[in-house]
Order: sequence, then structure tokens, then C-alpha cells
Amino acid sequence: MASSSPTARRVPPAGGARGRSSSDENIYLFIPNLIGYARILLAVVAFAYLPTNPWIAMASYSASALLDALDGHAARYFDQSTKFGAVLDMVTDRSTTACLLVHLAAAHPSYAPLLQFLVALDLSSHYLQMYASLTTGADSHKHVSADRYHWLVRYYYTDRRVLFVVCALDQLAYVVAYLLGWPGSGGGGGGGGSGAAVGVVARGSVAWSVLAAVGAVAGVVCVFKQVLNVVQLVNACQSLAAVDRLARAKGKGKEKMR
Repeated sequence: MASSSPTARRVPPAGGARGRSSSDENIYLFIPNLIGYARILLAVVAFAYLPTNPWIAMASYSASALLDALDGHAARYFDQSTKFGAVLDMVTDRSTTACLLVHLAAAHPSYAPLLQFLVALDLSSHYLQMYASLTTGADSHKHVSADRYHWLVRYYYTDRRVLFVVCALDQLAYVVAYLLGWPGSGGGGGGGGSGAAVGVVARGSVAWSVLAAVGAVAGVVCVFKQVLNVVQLVNACQSLAAVDRLARAKGKGKEKMR
């Protein structure tokens, strides 16, 4: 979330001397972007362990997801909000989610069409939103105008608490699906082996029931997130179409003046 607008106190950028001009700043070493690189490294660790160790995989994946909130706070606190950071944040979010869903699709072929649809919707919705935002001059895909976006999308992006809760529970739904689908946990899936000793938790145990209940609650929010993705996709298309109409109208006006 390194793209949020700066509202907190301002201090000199990390690694830069006082008085250094903005043109000399190393954007790549801004603190929120360093956090973004850490998120990528944690995601790589998570995906490396997905087939073999669910606890290391999900601990790394969850840490990467939680750092998504920290980089936004860092961007505002240090006055280091950048377009590079906004795109890095969005691409990291989309890539990590897509990789986990691809793994789930491979482990559970019967759910592959649904999971493929979720990957396509997530990528297309956010890509269109990011492109529409940058085209209209916004610093981030999280900055939405009241005249072009549905109130649901505006509320989602403008209230940081809602944004955090929805994103966290959306990711939690996928994490629970992965854990419950691990061999021996009662969900089947790839990886080989059987029995409670192999699984993350034994099916029917208290831990399994708690995990399933958490997954059910998170799943409801995950469905809501997909509805948001659809609305966001439609609004982004409408925003781009409005830009095109304006550009074409200006072009025709110039032709008439010749």
C-alpha cells in the first residue's frame, strides 16, 4: 500500500542528506520500496515451500501480505509516496495471489476453472484500474474520483480500515483453503501421502473445525472482494472510455479550427 497519499509528518527521505534535491533522490531505496522488496523475497520463500512445508509457506506468505499495510504507513510517514512504489505494491499483490491460486488449481483440478477465473478477474480488474488512474493523472489506483466510481469502490479505497480488513480476510480465505486442502487434512489435493500425520490438522479435530469456521467467515469477505473487482473493472473501463471520448472531441475540435 505504498501508494497512499501523504498525510502524516514529513521527514527527510531515507539515505538522503538534508537539502538534497528531489532529482537526486534514489527512489529505489525509499523505505516503502525496500519493504516491497522484502515482500517479494518472503513470497519467493513461500512458493518454494508450498509443495513441501505448509507452515513455512503460509508463515512467509502471511508475513508478505501483512507488510502490504506497513509500506503504506511508511510512505505516508516519510513522505515517500511514488508511482513506482504504487505499481510495485499492486504488482506484488497480484503476483503473489495469482501464484497461490495457481498452486491450488494444480492441487485441486476440479476447482481449476473457478480459480483460473479468480486469477483473470483479479489481474484484469487491477490492471485496468491502475492504467485508468495513471491515465487520468492520479498517483495511485487507490485514488478514485467521486464522479466516475461506484460508492462501494470509493468507500473501499478511502477507508483504510475497510481496505485492510477486506484484503486481509480475502488472503486468509486462500490460506485456509491451502491448509485444509493439504494431504491428510481432509481436503485431498496434491503432494502425496495420506492420514492425519501428514496433514496440517486432522479432519474432525477441534483445530480443523476452528480453521474451517475461520475460512467460512473469510470466504464471505473473499466473495465480496470479487464483487468489488467486478465493479472496479466496469468503472475503470468507463473511466478510460470517458478519457477517449474527451480526447476524440478535442481532436475533432482542432480539425475544425484548421
